[in-house]
Amino acid sequence: MARSPFLAAARGETPSHTPVWFMRQAGRSLPEYLKVREGIGMLESCMDADLVTEITLQPVRRYGVDAAIFFSDIVLPLKAVGVDLDIKPGVGPVVASPVRTLADVEAIPDLTPEHVPYISQAVRQLVAELGATPLIGFAGAPFTVASYLVEGGPSKEHAKTKAMMFGAPDVWDALMRKIAGIAAAYLRIQVEAGASAVQLFDSWAGALTAADYRASVMPHSDRVLAAAGELGVPRIHFGVGTSNLLGLMGEAGADVVGVDWRTPLEHAIPLVGDRAVQGNLDPTLVFAPTEVMTARAAEIIEAGRRAKGHIFNLGHGVIPSTDPGQLAALTEFVHGYQP
Repeated sequence: MARSPFLAAARGETPSHTPVWFMRQAGRSLPEYLKVREGIGMLESCMDADLVTEITLQPVRRYGVDAAIFFSDIVLPLKAVGVDLDIKPGVGPVVASPVRTLADVEAIPDLTPEHVPYISQAVRQLVAELGATPLIGFAGAPFTVASYLVEGGPSKEHAKTKAMMFGAPDVWDALMRKIAGIAAAYLRIQVEAGASAVQLFDSWAGALTAADYRASVMPHSDRVLAAAGELGVPRIHFGVGTSNLLGLMGEAGADVVGVDWRTPLEHAIPLVGDRAVQGNLDPTLVFAPTEVMTARAAEIIEAGRRAKGHIFNLGHGVIPSTDPGQLAALTEFVHGYQP
């Protein structure tokens, strides 16, 4: 583990090669994933330690990536503490009773290890199987998780979420503090069981202006990342459509700032300061001819050399219809790349 290229890059050290892993590599596009998940709901899958272990290992076996990402879902901790929600196929997380008041927030319990024994078990099993390959633990960032709780499900406009943020700041602050505490506890559980790094996903933060992010969101992500920092593991912070927030997302406590495909890496690096970057091949480029995909990957690797450290990744998650053979070819190319 001490020689892990992934951990070296995350810490701003010099790895033996550019490390690579893929967001949502565990599942979605792999036939072996579809086979083991057949007839089993998403949240049910996330609560089965043996199934989580198998799914997390599948892309490591197939691609030889430099890190495993723990298979779970950002709303799993809410389900674990008793929030009435489900993940509807083709829709996403759906909350039966959306949060509207302080009483609604106060009704959500704090997360303890006793809520998620299968998480600790799965992490321990994975660490034993992975050997020198690091495991990345993860959690949903407060804004994104709050959006699901307030909207009652996925939203393009996040209108109800922003209405609470602007119009009921006391409720908003209480909700964000609650979610930040749950996320921090969830990451601690994963790290204490053996995870070597963590990633905080803020899928919907791109809906915010920099001023609103700084005032109403950043302090809560900061709390989660600060708690993870006390555990001594590298912290990755990733959002979608966040070109205007990259500097702030770094300031919130990241060691590595994930960059989505919309922002060229050479533009992102000066924004994130003295931090490593992660990314950022457009996920649709794996549908292009292999030589086109690898040519663009080479440009990203070259751009990443200007950063404190660079972890190669897609600029968002693996698309379900992706050909696993293309990801295998991409991994091989990144590992063997010579300038």
